[in-house]
Amino acid sequence: MQAPAAGGISAPRGNGKTIRLPQGATLTDFAEKIGANPASLVAIMMHLGKMVTATQSVDPDDLQALGLELDFDVQVVSPEDEDRALLESFDIEYGEDEGGEENQLPRPPVVTVMGHVDHGKTKLLDAVRSANVQAGEAGGITQHIGAYQVETQVDGEDRKITFIDTPGHEAFTAMRARGADTTDLVVLVVAADDGVKPQTTEAIDHATAAGVPIVVAVNKIDVEGADTNRVRAQLTEYGLVAEEFGGSTQFVDVSAKQRENIDGLLEAIVLTADAELDLKANPDMPAQGSAIEAHLDKGRGAVATVLVQRGTLRVGDSIVCGVANGRVRAMLDENGNNVKEAGPSRPVMVLGLAAVPGAGDNFLVVDDDRIARQIADKRVARKRNAELLKSRKSSSLEELFKDFQEGKRQELLLILKGDVSGSVEALEDSLLKIDVGDEVGLRIIRRGVGAITQDDVNLSLASEEGAVILGFNVRPERNAQDLADREGVDIRYYSVIYQAIDEIEAALKGMLKPEFEEAQLGTAQVREIFKVPRIGNVAGSMVTSGIIQRNAKARLVRDGVVVADNLTVSSLRRFKEDATEVREGFECGIGVGYNDIKLDDVIECFEMREKPRT
Repeated sequence: MQAPAAGGISAPRGNGKTIRLPQGATLTDFAEKIGANPASLVAIMMHLGKMVTATQSVDPDDLQALGLELDFDVQVVSPEDEDRALLESFDIEYGEDEGGEENQLPRPPVVTVMGHVDHGKTKLLDAVRSANVQAGEAGGITQHIGAYQVETQVDGEDRKITFIDTPGHEAFTAMRARGADTTDLVVLVVAADDGVKPQTTEAIDHATAAGVPIVVAVNKIDVEGADTNRVRAQLTEYGLVAEEFGGSTQFVDVSAKQRENIDGLLEAIVLTADAELDLKANPDMPAQGSAIEAHLDKGRGAVATVLVQRGTLRVGDSIVCGVANGRVRAMLDENGNNVKEAGPSRPVMVLGLAAVPGAGDNFLVVDDDRIARQIADKRVARKRNAELLKSRKSSSLEELFKDFQEGKRQELLLILKGDVSGSVEALEDSLLKIDVGDEVGLRIIRRGVGAITQDDVNLSLASEEGAVILGFNVRPERNAQDLADREGVDIRYYSVIYQAIDEIEAALKGMLKPEFEEAQLGTAQVREIFKVPRIGNVAGSMVTSGIIQRNAKARLVRDGVVVADNLTVSSLRRFKEDATEVREGFECGIGVGYNDIKLDDVIECFEMREKPRT
C-alpha cells in the first residue's frame, strides 16, 4: 500500500513491520526490503534533512529515522549476529562441540603469557621452547603473536601445553585481551626485582574478565634486589593469594635467563588446569578455532597461525577464516615441520588461504570449496560496506550549512596496512585512544595485512578529505607507489609502534586551529597632540615601557579605561625620520588612525602570538 510519507512523497507504509538491515546498508538495500523506489527514499531522507545517495552506506541512526518515518521497525544487525545468521543459512553451528559427553576427550590447556613490559615474558617463552623470538623484534618488544606447543612430564605422565605469546607493550591491549579470550589459563609474569606495575594489573583485569585461572611466574629471582615475598604480598591486593599464604593461586619462582625451575612452572600449569578446569573437546568433527596471527609470505602466500579449538584440521580440508577462504595445502608446526592433522588445542601454520585473515577471526572447515567461497564473499561484501560507511559520513543540511559558516571540523582519515594482523589491530587501538580535544578527529577507514595496493590508494583518493596511508613493516606495490606519487597520496612507513603513535598525535595537533594570545610590547604616554594634514591627529609621546613598533596592534587607554581598541600603529616617527620601532625613554610621534586623542592618554602596543599546543 502506498501512502504519502514526508513532504507528501509516496512510499510504502510498514504498519510497524520489522525489517533487519546489516551495518553499512544503503538506501537501495532498504528499498529492496520494502519494495520501494530508491529515488523516493533519497527524497524522503532529503526532507528529513540528510543528504544521502541511493548507493551510499547509511548511518544506523539515519536508517532507523527513515524507518520511523515510513512506520517500519528497522533493526540494524550487528556483525556478529549477521555472521551467525550467515552460518545458520549454511546449516553450520560455530562454537559448539558436536555429539554428547562420550564424544569429548581431554585436550591440552591453552596458556597465555601476560605481564608488564621488560618483566621477561619473551625470555620465559624462550626458556620454555628453547628458541629466540626477541632477537628479530624491532625495538626489543614482541610485535607479533605466536603459538607454540611444548611437552612435559607430570607424575610420570607425558602432558602437552599450548602457549600463546602476546606482545608486552601497553599499546597492544587489544591483542592481549583477545589472547585472554582464546585461552584456558594465564601465566602472569612478574619481575622479582620490580614488583607489580600498571601492565601487571592490566593483565590481571583481562584474565579476570575472561574468567580464567592465573598461575604467577615470579621471574628474575637471580637478579640483585629480587624479593619474591614482596611480589606475593603485592598481588594479594588483587585477589591473587599464594597457596603458602592460605590462598589458591600457584606462585612459581623462576629465572628465565638461567633456565631455572621451568619444569616447576609447567607442572604448576598442568596441576592448576587439572584442578580448576575440565578441558575436553570432540576431535571427531570438522575443525573450528581461531586465527592467532596471519601474514603475507612472499613465497608461500597467505599464512595463518590457527589454534584448533574443537575437531581435527587435516591437509586438504576446505576452510573459511574471516574473509579468507581456501583449501589447506600444508600445515606446519612451530618448528617448521609438516603436520598431517591437528587436533584440539593444537596450533599450526596453515598454507592455502586466498587472502590474509584478521587476528582473532574464527575459522571453520566446511564441506567444499564452493561453500567456503560463498561465506567468504558475503563477509567481504559486509566488510566493504562497513569501510564505505567509515569513509563517507552523511551530513544533515544544518551540518553542511554550519560547516560552511564556521569552517569544517578537521578530521584525519587513515588506512592501516601491516605485515601481520595483530600489529595492525594493536596500532589501530592505540591510535584511536589519541585525544587532542573535540576540534579534530581521527577515523580509520581500512586496515589490512600485506603490501599497500592500488585499491588502498584509490580508497584514499575516494575518501572525503583524502586518507593518509600508514605502512607498518610493509611497502607499496610498484603500481600503487606510482599512483600515489602521481596523485599526491601521503604514505608513511613505520617499524616501531611508538613512532607511529607520536607522529600521528603530532599531525592531529597540527590540524588544530592555532590559538593566539596577546603579548604586550610597550606603552607610551601622550605629551602633545599634532594635527597633520591628510593624516589627522598624531600623538607626541614618551615611550614609558618596552617598545612601540610600526604596524603593531594598539589600543588607547584613558584614566584606566580603554576608549579605542583594535587600532594599528600606522605611522611612527622620531623627529622628522620614519622609525620601525622606538624604545623606552625616547620620544616619538605615533599615528593610530584615531583622532579623539587627549593629553596623558596611554597608547598600549601589543601583538598576537600563537600559543604552542601541549
